[in-house]
Amino acid sequence: MPADAQISNSYAQPQGTGGETQQVAAEGETVLTSQQGVPIADDQNSLKQGQRGPTLLEDFHFREKIFHFDHERIPERVVHARGYGAHGFFELTDSLADITRADIFQRVGERTPAFVRFSTVAGSKGSFDLARDVRGFAVKLYTREGNWDLVGNNIPVFFIQDAIKFPDLIHAAKPAPDRAFPQAQTAHDNFWDFISLTPESMHMVMWIMSDRAIPRSFRTMEGFGVHTFRLVNEAGVSTFVKFHWKPKQGLQSVVWNEAVKINGADPDFHRRDLWDAINGGDFPEWELGVQIFDQVFADSFDFDVLDATKIIPEEILPVRTVGRLVLDRVVDNFFAETEQVAFCTQNIVPGIDFTNDPLLQGRNFSYLDTQLKRLGGPNFTHIPINAPKCPVAHFQQDGHMAMVNPVGRVNYEPNSWGPTIGGPRTDPLRGFGSFAAEPEGEKLRIRPESFADHYSQARQFYISQLPIEQKHVADALVFELSKVERPDIRARMVSHLRNIDEELAAKVAEGLGLPELPEPAQAAKPTRTDLPPSDALSIVKNGPATFKGRKLGILLSDGADAAVYNALVKAVEKAGAVYEVIAARVGGVTLGDGTRVAAKQKIDGGPSVLYDAVAILVSEDGGLLLSTDATAQDFVRDAFRHGKFIALSPGAEPIFMKGGIAEDLDEACLKLGSAKDAAAFVDAIAALRHWPRELKVDLDAK
Repeated sequence: MPADAQISNSYAQPQGTGGETQQVAAEGETVLTSQQGVPIADDQNSLKQGQRGPTLLEDFHFREKIFHFDHERIPERVVHARGYGAHGFFELTDSLADITRADIFQRVGERTPAFVRFSTVAGSKGSFDLARDVRGFAVKLYTREGNWDLVGNNIPVFFIQDAIKFPDLIHAAKPAPDRAFPQAQTAHDNFWDFISLTPESMHMVMWIMSDRAIPRSFRTMEGFGVHTFRLVNEAGVSTFVKFHWKPKQGLQSVVWNEAVKINGADPDFHRRDLWDAINGGDFPEWELGVQIFDQVFADSFDFDVLDATKIIPEEILPVRTVGRLVLDRVVDNFFAETEQVAFCTQNIVPGIDFTNDPLLQGRNFSYLDTQLKRLGGPNFTHIPINAPKCPVAHFQQDGHMAMVNPVGRVNYEPNSWGPTIGGPRTDPLRGFGSFAAEPEGEKLRIRPESFADHYSQARQFYISQLPIEQKHVADALVFELSKVERPDIRARMVSHLRNIDEELAAKVAEGLGLPELPEPAQAAKPTRTDLPPSDALSIVKNGPATFKGRKLGILLSDGADAAVYNALVKAVEKAGAVYEVIAARVGGVTLGDGTRVAAKQKIDGGPSVLYDAVAILVSEDGGLLLSTDATAQDFVRDAFRHGKFIALSPGAEPIFMKGGIAEDLDEACLKLGSAKDAAAFVDAIAALRHWPRELKVDLDAK
């Protein structure tokens, strides 16, 4: 084994924790220290007031660790570097005035300006869009009482329970520091070494190995606030809340082979999709849903609501829709808006408050410090995209790039100059007030026992997937772990999978060629098998009911039937979808009636992976010509392999024969010989995929 692959086995489980790995230096080994050389006793847990209490500001090790991590990149973000944003509005549809004083939730029908930034987590600014990764879903709402930043993801859980581990997680996921690769990928030793030593990550592993991590579009993914927050009403009464963004376009993802090819054909696939949709008037829309519950529910729920690696299934606590988010305007300048927008989880408004979730507590510290470094100083709120749209009045002054300073002689308070000269005053009634939660217990570096179940909800997620989705999870695990060079890391991951689902573990072990199944990993708490499946966790079960907002690729040749082409275009437009013409030459084709049709893509640059469904509309001569082109063969072969609906005119048969799939055409391969066929095809493609086909074309399904 190479020297850099050696691993220390000197780790132990601290008592009273949730099973996190605490590696302890043996005699003669190097002791972990702070930057000041202070030996560190615990690098797994931030300092809290009581087992479930808030994180304490005096935790110098946590603050130093996060501080240094926040300043690792100049000037791009350390995480979420590759992002894309758009403007829009939030409209309230159901008042929450009884449970929160937050102004944004008072008046039904009122619209609040919004800016949303979608992003990948692991890649740099120049990485590709369709990496297998978590997607950031950050929403800045310019309310009447200040900016509220709901800084979420497209996955409702996270890898870690305590923010002190965030630098380690990202370091492990990012390119290795010695070789600076792989980029925007987690299929490498460092990531899976860390994950396999971090049992709390297993629920998140199921999500990122599912198709949730390769969405078809920003428009077709959910968003989640991840943490449990508080809503506080005028009487000071607190209600717990979890936030959800549900796409009106339905959920949709791609398959892995498709994602790999999309990244080669168009690394800006998600950016282009959002840009084109908004500019085309097809404004993406999400419903804002809330799961609202009280302390009694929190105390009776099977898992700790402060644990960011857990969800509350919607079947147990339904999501109540209270508003809608619409994106209707692209940015004027990418740098000025998308790149300079600054999100901070601490940006909340009166009526919304934090809980003691240790991951949220750490994020509240981290984000402000990040913006200070990335945007050059404390005045980043003077940048228009970050500036509140309500009145602002304070005594903060000067600093790098200060655009607005206090007017007059008074820059302090309290002062005796009176309200006109003396400037703004506090307002105990309207102003923000923290919920009076009473901390309890000793100051401890510890995870509560209520955080210790790391496998039960991971199992629940897996059994909630349809068989084809379960196959994709297993395939993803095999692919990722096959890139891991150390056999012991692969085996250690499979040992965790045995605590989630034995059949899944066996499939992954077989795919990796493990000589035998490892023993199940030691679990801090045994896996519960009584948690029922949740339909809300499946993408396929929550897909769209129409082809609206999707894109059809039409491969045309000279001499193609003009009537069929016109009928196809009409049906696509009627369905609210868009289409692109692909041809042998980007100059276009001449149809059978002499009509000239320009092509959007030359076939070399418009592979079928860019489309939700494809139609092959060619003449007899055109089909024969294209059948000699390897790229045209790839076009139909990939569409078939990826389970897409395919329409084919009679002249297309030679292409399918040369592509080797003429004998395998199924019920999702529809004839396109008349105008009537065109309409029927567009009706059929609302299903988006014909999943049974994958089981016939994939060795892993045999």
